[in-house]
Amino acid sequence: MTGAEIAVQVLADEGCGVLFGYSGGAILPVYDAVFRYNADHPRTDGREPMPLVVPANEQGAGFMAAGYARASGKVGVAIVTSGPGATNMVTPVRDAMADSIPLVAICGQVPTSALGSDAFQEAPVSNIMGACAKHVFLVTEPEQLEATLRTAFEIARSGRPGPVVVDIPKNVQNAALHFDGACRLPIPGYRARLRAAENARLDDEACARFFAALAQSKRPLVYAGGGVVAGGAAPALRAFADAFGLPVTTTLMGLGGFDTAHPLALHMLGMHGTAYANYAVEDCDFLLALGARFDDRVAGVPDKFAPGAAFIAQIDIDPAEVGKVKPVDWHHVGPLAAALERLTRYGQARGLRPALGDWHAHVAALKRDHAMDYDRASKLIQPQAVIEAINRRTQGRAIVSTGVGQHQMWAAQYFDFKEPRQWLTSGSMGTMGFGLPAAVGAQFARPDALVIDIDGDASIRMNLGELETVTTYGLPLKVVVLNNVGDGMVRQWQKLYFGHRFAASDKSLHRKDFIKAAEADGFGWAQRLDDKAALEATIEDFLAFDGPAFLEVMVDPDACVYPMVGPGVAYAQMITGEFIASRGAAPVEASEVQPTSMF
Repeated sequence: MTGAEIAVQVLADEGCGVLFGYSGGAILPVYDAVFRYNADHPRTDGREPMPLVVPANEQGAGFMAAGYARASGKVGVAIVTSGPGATNMVTPVRDAMADSIPLVAICGQVPTSALGSDAFQEAPVSNIMGACAKHVFLVTEPEQLEATLRTAFEIARSGRPGPVVVDIPKNVQNAALHFDGACRLPIPGYRARLRAAENARLDDEACARFFAALAQSKRPLVYAGGGVVAGGAAPALRAFADAFGLPVTTTLMGLGGFDTAHPLALHMLGMHGTAYANYAVEDCDFLLALGARFDDRVAGVPDKFAPGAAFIAQIDIDPAEVGKVKPVDWHHVGPLAAALERLTRYGQARGLRPALGDWHAHVAALKRDHAMDYDRASKLIQPQAVIEAINRRTQGRAIVSTGVGQHQMWAAQYFDFKEPRQWLTSGSMGTMGFGLPAAVGAQFARPDALVIDIDGDASIRMNLGELETVTTYGLPLKVVVLNNVGDGMVRQWQKLYFGHRFAASDKSLHRKDFIKAAEADGFGWAQRLDDKAALEATIEDFLAFDGPAFLEVMVDPDACVYPMVGPGVAYAQMITGEFIASRGAAPVEASEVQPTSMF
């Protein structure tokens, strides 16, 4: 077989159901091999076994692969050419690394004889991607191609997931090789560390110490992050919370890891988390961090985070995260689901259920007295009202992707999520333009699901070309643009901290007609909503449309995202705005924040 044929066979062996990519000279052998493989292996329903989805550009391919991975739990695959094709993949690769998303990016490369010569469309991919990916391979020995590709998938999906880049020179793709069918690279150090983590089990002594601390607690709280989703630990978390009555708050990446409608759920914590979740963090005396890393959008000032927690416990698959930001009193490095199941069995076998009636009543009061709210009396359409109207109809069952900005936070705050992998967002990198291509990937991963992209007028511009991808492949995707005529989150910071000087964030002079753009790209349903009275009926029609639909909503340009934990302050001093009740300590106003602590 040729190297290209071997590459495609490995993709098939690894269970790749969909590929995403843009062609070019240095990757043509692989693209030709994909074409021939699909022609030679038709499915009984006539569909291709491994369809190749072509986006508007390579960044779109990377985010589609990431959306596919986030919605399915499988490894997403993007295949691009050398030079600019590969460099356009840098942001999706870094985005996947930051959010622990399993991805394999296959890049074409100039022949090995031309490496380092500044050949046409040559870029030093291994150097560039080395700082962005979990691992990078440059295949210079053709005989190592199959083993390298199989190992790339192993690394991408194991331990803490992440993106792996495989750079394949064109002569390696064309080489005549022997197909093995099972070979892998010797990576003894990685596999040894992986085995140690995956085989780690909580012994009786560790369980006893955990429950002894829990028994002393009056106000325990679970802080659940994206590791709950990545580790398939949502069922184990629910069983643990139900068994011992612990309230649960999740990070932005952890949404869906615990049913937001569950009585013990506190929804999201952090900079734009719910007020009641943040107050619960302030009030707790025992904190259990699960697959969460105390990042700056949750623990912006580590010393002030969970100030009353006398005992902090942490479980994570990555030993580097334990105690990295905030010291912990008890920890375990290993698979999250197995650890929670072990703790649940241990506690139930000994009847160790803490008496938390007073804490439950306190949490219920927090949820009642500090509920999410906004300006419902305004004559302008409020973005939160749009999310609520969609949520009433989807009831926590839709897959929701977002761009980055205010719309992202409103979606996180006002949508319900029943299950993991329903929430797709660029959490750590905060990449504008993520939402639309990620939704495309999710729709390919879950063809029968309702997939909705909640986007902003600024964010969707970054990858607006992917509207055509939606209609090219006949996807029933629903796209909502909350148009506040600018970079809303930037404008909010400028309003609060930069004296209302809206440098480069006001787009009122921009002339983009999103409806015409959607219609030009083939959307059969494309409407603009600017009448508050028509909101419910329009949402009903939008969601009911059989096919791709595009809805632009002209929302209040002055609407802000609250709550907001300002830079350098504790949760107790968060700004809750006019419509969410605050308590106790006076919020730290923008005028009190020093410029050096802005970020």
